[in-house]
Amino acid sequence: MPRIAYIQYTNPAGYPSLEHSSRLLADSGWKVHFLGTGIDGVESLHFPSHPNITVRQLSTCPPGWRLKVHYAWFTLWSSFWTLCSGCSWVYASDPLACPAGSLLSFVPWIRVVYHEHDSPTVNSPANVDPSRFMRFVLWMRRALSGRAALCVLPNEQRVKQFTSDTGRDTGVLCIWNCPMKNEVSPSRSSLNGGDLWVLYHGSLVPSRLPKTVLEALALLPEQVKLRAIGYETAGHKGYLEQLRSHATTLGISHRVEFPGTVPTRDELFARCRQADIGLAFMPQKSHDINEQAMTGASNKPFDYLACGLALLVSDLPDWRALYVDNGYALAVDPADPASIATAVRGLLEHPGELRAMGERGRQRILHEWNYEQQFAPVLQRLRGLNLYVTSCH
Repeated sequence: MPRIAYIQYTNPAGYPSLEHSSRLLADSGWKVHFLGTGIDGVESLHFPSHPNITVRQLSTCPPGWRLKVHYAWFTLWSSFWTLCSGCSWVYASDPLACPAGSLLSFVPWIRVVYHEHDSPTVNSPANVDPSRFMRFVLWMRRALSGRAALCVLPNEQRVKQFTSDTGRDTGVLCIWNCPMKNEVSPSRSSLNGGDLWVLYHGSLVPSRLPKTVLEALALLPEQVKLRAIGYETAGHKGYLEQLRSHATTLGISHRVEFPGTVPTRDELFARCRQADIGLAFMPQKSHDINEQAMTGASNKPFDYLACGLALLVSDLPDWRALYVDNGYALAVDPADPASIATAVRGLLEHPGELRAMGERGRQRILHEWNYEQQFAPVLQRLRGLNLYVTSCH
């Protein structure tokens, strides 16, 4: 039975694609071991149980010098555990996993897949002079990219940037962060109890859930309500309280819900099915490649469509081409409350089109934009390469 160790310096349950790929491998007979850490804000997230999947995590560590020691210990601990567990594969996720992945790539019987969910932002104006630590991580990233059996990224623009940064131009796959087929909802027909619920899920940060959403809600009828499921990040502590305070000032606090973080995808999707419109906003201008190149990488719109929701997306060329032109979404200016309110009012007044948009998207997820189909090239190569590794070991 093949064994694979997933290594990421974060809570792995915060990345749906890790849950999906590991389950596909586990269902195929692989023994999957996750080696991660605790992270403030997402500590309650966890994977559903599976007999072939185990999760081991180091405890959360506060910022400061202890965090550097914690990271060094994580690299040694995850490498040592992988060697002792009999794993023949490593699935390294994101740049901070590169030191461990690079060390393990020199072990003759271990092959490595490098899956970069979030690209380093060293090319932005805010990072013109990377720290010594970041230079080390980037050096290890380049080393691992040259030794990995496969490299995976969730967006074509990120693939091009990765190729430019590392020199790796073969064996690089673009795999979108789509949901699984079993997460797709049954077809829907009507609004939820006469109210129209707008849903957001994810990190509660100004670029993803701006206060203009609340200001738009104040321009709309009482039956339009907002539910925001998610968590604060380390860089935006207190933003949830700002949103609550702004809703109170606008007199709409009774129409806004902040349920917090839900621990599993099953519970998240149950909440999504109770909504009608999903928000998937990105800044109109950004120097961060993770915000510039989010189509395919953002799981939010795919999750919403799997539940039959219509989408509101930022009026950006790539988002228009993928979602608006295909009839699943309306494009708005997320910085303009009137733009958001106009789009929501149009869907409220035309419930048939609202449901038709969600159904078109739901069908696309069911038949094409699902992780089974997206991950198939990786799974096929892993199986083929594993037979080769087994015969040589």
